Amino acid sequence: MSATAEAPAIQRVSGWRKALGKARSNPTTLVGAVICLVILLAAILAPWIAPHDPAEQDIISRLAPPGGEYPLGTDQFGRDILSRLLWGAQISLTVSLGAIAVACVIGGSIGMVSGYIGGRFDLFVMQVMDVLLSFPSLILGLIVVALLGPDLVNLVVAIALTAIAPFARIARAPTLALKERAFVEAGHALGYSHLRIIFRHILPNILPEVMVMASLWMATAVRVEASLSFIGLGVKPPTPTWGGMTRDGFENILDSPWLAIFPGMAILLLVLGLNMVGDGLRDATDPKLRNE
Repeated sequence: MSATAEAPAIQRVSGWRKALGKARSNPTTLVGAVICLVILLAAILAPWIAPHDPAEQDIISRLAPPGGEYPLGTDQFGRDILSRLLWGAQISLTVSLGAIAVACVIGGSIGMVSGYIGGRFDLFVMQVMDVLLSFPSLILGLIVVALLGPDLVNLVVAIALTAIAPFARIARAPTLALKERAFVEAGHALGYSHLRIIFRHILPNILPEVMVMASLWMATAVRVEASLSFIGLGVKPPTPTWGGMTRDGFENILDSPWLAIFPGMAILLLVLGLNMVGDGLRDATDPKLRNE
């Protein structure tokens, strides 16, 4: 059993090293990683690098154009756009990371258990997942937030619910193939529990696919959070959010276009960076794309 069990582990480690090496050599992935890293550092360092309090109002300087004391201008209440962008990055990253982490754990566990058990149980679970998949992400998130109320925790729950089904699907498919492998059968022969086989032997082998899915769905989570905030179902004001800032800027789009342009560009850059990283990881871990 030891030789049989160690072989997949060695192959898996080698596969990870090859995938990471290929990802690092991909300029698109590197650019996406740099964009995400810069935004992450800006969010973490916001309390120290933001030039003003994001809720501080300067009525005299309301709707001030970019330049001078306010590099990106001010909004209709005289609040500094740059400071609000930096603090708003914390909300976008917190919601997206939290939601995808929850969806990854719950959806991945459902997919693995469903694929491992198989039979009618697997059919029933996948039919439930298909029902969730029939709802567009934004519509399902809108329904959940409307029922629970606009709040940071409810926002995480709503977005996580939209992503559970895709993670269950992506975890189930390789589990169906892995449960027939020799090292799983050897585990059964040695009397290992089902949970040990699932989380000790199957999970590490499907983890690369789940992580690629997580990086791609991070971008979707950012978009959904911004969309919900735009229509007033995100974190309550005066907490700055990129979607809420875009909505405020839309009301003054003709007179002060920078109010909507800068938060819109921030959303675009973060989504672009996450998609570039996700695409690079997918290319690096896909045997067909590696010509293997």
